[in-house]
This record gives sequence, structure tokens and C-alpha cells, in this order.
Amino acid sequence: MRSSLLFTFAGLLLLSSACMVGPNYKRPAAPQTPAYKEPLPDGWKEAQPNDGAIKGKWWEIYNDPALNALEEQVSISNQNVLAAEANFRAARYAVAIARAGLYPTVSAGPSITTSRSSGGFVSGGLVSASPSVVTTYTAAASASWTADIWGSVRRSVHAAQETAQADFALLENARLSYQSELAEDYFDLHGSDGDIDLLQRTVTSYEEYLKLTKDRYNSGVASGGDVALAQTQLDTTRAQLIDLGVARAQFEHAIAILAGKPPSAVTIPAELLKTPPPVVPVEVPSTLLERRPDIAAAERTVAAANEQIGIAVAAYYPTLTLSASGGFEATNITKWFSLPSRFWSLGAQMSEVAFEGGKRRAQVKMTEAQYDATVANYRQSVLTAFQQVEDNLAALRILGQEAIAVDQAVKAAQDSLTIATYQYKAGTVNYLTVITAQATALANEKTAVDLLTRRLTSSVLLIQALGGGWNTSALPNNEELRRGL
Repeated sequence: MRSSLLFTFAGLLLLSSACMVGPNYKRPAAPQTPAYKEPLPDGWKEAQPNDGAIKGKWWEIYNDPALNALEEQVSISNQNVLAAEANFRAARYAVAIARAGLYPTVSAGPSITTSRSSGGFVSGGLVSASPSVVTTYTAAASASWTADIWGSVRRSVHAAQETAQADFALLENARLSYQSELAEDYFDLHGSDGDIDLLQRTVTSYEEYLKLTKDRYNSGVASGGDVALAQTQLDTTRAQLIDLGVARAQFEHAIAILAGKPPSAVTIPAELLKTPPPVVPVEVPSTLLERRPDIAAAERTVAAANEQIGIAVAAYYPTLTLSASGGFEATNITKWFSLPSRFWSLGAQMSEVAFEGGKRRAQVKMTEAQYDATVANYRQSVLTAFQQVEDNLAALRILGQEAIAVDQAVKAAQDSLTIATYQYKAGTVNYLTVITAQATALANEKTAVDLLTRRLTSSVLLIQALGGGWNTSALPNNEELRRGL
């Protein structure tokens, strides 16, 4: 009869376990804009969702096999990416740990105990004549289960799942970040190659001008000051050329580390940048919330914080623990598992904290404040994403216009240098005019080389700001989080 009542009570308890106290999660409203403020660069058009959108290996848009090979190494060997992947695996196991709270805890403990009683003790009015030795054989098992009436455990499971999803998004964000950094360094490195090539050609030209000036000096046409100016110009440019080796070496070392290799294992041949940045598909701003892994991580963190409020609210309510134990106990090993040696017990315990000096109320308020902080961080992530897209759209558009102007300036500076050279040879101007024209021509040519580098790195940053082809559909669901554990 008692067993029937206990099982009936347990059944009713299971039915009531669908109750979950605390707020249900609703994704907070995020800042929105119907269109980007910055117009697209000339020749670009707005892409519709999934219409030529960037896919996973976004770097292939640059059609550079060397870059492709380096980028493939980031996911495999970059230590920061591997650390983020390990954090995600740990978060998956945290889900399994939280889920274990939904099930009973069962333990078993066979034991053999030998005890000796002392002689001369009084028990029930009788005095023991002599000490006795008793061996007890016990095979016992026990089980206990705390009913999740108010949903505290289930909310813990949900929080762990949402945290694991956030960690997965952080992994993808780390992967995108280091892939983008490698591409930036790659283009900066070859931008340095362009500067080196320009200065090498300039040094050759200045050597010819120095020879011209010395010949004119030996002929009595030019002054020693002209020779000194030409020599100074040449030596200064040689020093600038040598100094560029520092930046190139550092970029090459940085690329090696991003690829997960020691600097000695990576050598990148010199190559000049010649192709302007490709057109990057830019979708409407509303798609950005689904494209950015950092935004997805922030949103999943909000969801996990919401579950913590429910867990704190559940602490207001009583807890119910069901327990059972049973087994066999005998003083004779031959009768250890006989029917008379069996024992068992069943029990239920309800507990409720009557007074904690406002602790639970403070815990609820604390989790609500923490939730508000995650909402603010989520919205700030969205605003930052819009800013990054706008910044790089503006950079690409403005740098493209500047490149046209600089190309014209380069041509004009070359014409000016040619004219100044003819005038100097004719003796109508001094060598300072040539030096000035040379410096102007070099400055404009270097600006043209550096502009192309900046345009390419800005395109990389735009792709990163757009999420690099990632999508929230890649977030693992609950079944995928459990798979393989």
C-alpha cells in the first residue's frame, strides 16, 4: 500500500515537472537600418540574399594560389583557433554535465566488515560474559533524485547549450579574424615588395643622375654642390630601400605564425600587386545579424543569461528529493543473498529555505542586471558591425577615387621630371629643380603603390565585416551538441 502511494506521488511529480518558472527567452530588439549610409564604390551593386553571396573560402575571390595555400593552414595549425576549438569542445561536455542533473544518482557499495565487541558491557540488563567477533556481509545500492519541479535543471541545460553555441560562434569568429589578418599581412607584404621595387628602380635612376652630374662637374658646367645634392639624394633613397626590409620580414614572420608555423618554415617570394580589389557582394543591412559570428555569439550569450534568471527565481520554491536504498546483509556468507537477508527503504524529503536575509531576491536582481548587460553588449556588437561595414565601404569608394587622381599626379610628376632634366642639361635651371621634381615623382609613385595595398586590405576588412560568408544556420543544434560525446 505504501509503495503504491509512493509511486503514485512520484508519477504526479513527473507530470508536474513541466512547470518552469522565470522569463521565457525572446531575442532582444537590435538596431536596424534600411540601407547603408555609404554608397557602393563605382561598378558595384547591392547583392540580394544568396545572390552571389560570399561563401566559406572567401579568400579565393582574390585568385591568388599562394594566398589560398596559406589560408588553408589557419584552420589546421593556428594555435589560437585550436584553443577556441578546444573551448567549444569543453562547452559541449558542459552540456552533458548539466543534462546529468535530470537523472537519478545511483550508487552501489558491497562491503565486508569484521567487528569485535568488548566483554563486560551491559545490554538489556545482561552482562556480556566474553567479547565476540562478528563479520557482516553487505551488498547495497542506493538511488536519489531531486525533482526538477520548477525547471532549474532544465534551464541549466538550456544555458549550457546556448553557451556552447556562443563558443562555437566565437570559434568561427576567431577563424575569420585570423584568416583576415593573414590576408591583410599578405597584401601588406606584397605592398612592401612594390615599395622595394619602386625604390630599386629609383636608386638606379638616381645613380644615372649622379653620373650625369659628375660628368657635368668634370666638364666645368655643374658645381660641386650639384654633385653633393645628387649623392645625398641617392644615399637617402638607398637607406629607405634597406629599411623596407624590416617591414617585409615582420609581415612574413607574422604570416608564418598565423599559419601555425615557425618563421623559419615560411618564405614568400616577392611579387608586385597589380590587380585592384575585386567586387565584394554586399547584401542589405538586415542580413548582417545572420552573417556575423560575433553577433551570433553575443545573442546566444543573452539567451544563456536569460536562463540564469529562471534558475535564480526557482530558488524561491521548495525542492523535493526522492531516495531509495536496498540490498542484502548477513553475518554468514552462505546466506548473504538469501531472501531473509534483504533490506530496503524508500523516502521523500521536501526542503525550503525559510530565511536568508534577502539573498535570493538579490540573486534574482543580480541575474537581471547581468542579462541587461548582455543585451547592451549584443546591441553594441550590432552597431559595431554596421560601423565596420560603413567604414570599409567608405574606404574602398574614396580610395578608388583617390587612385584615379594619384595616377594623374604620377603622370604629371614624370612629365615635370623629364622637363626639369632637359632644362638642367640645357643649363637653364640648377640641380635643385631636378631634385625637387625627383622627390615629387617618387612621392606620387609611392602613394600609388601604397593606395593599391590599402584598397586590397580594405576589401579584406569589408569581407570580415560582412561575416566572411558565415551564417547562423551553421550553429550546432541540441542534437549536434550531443553527437559524438
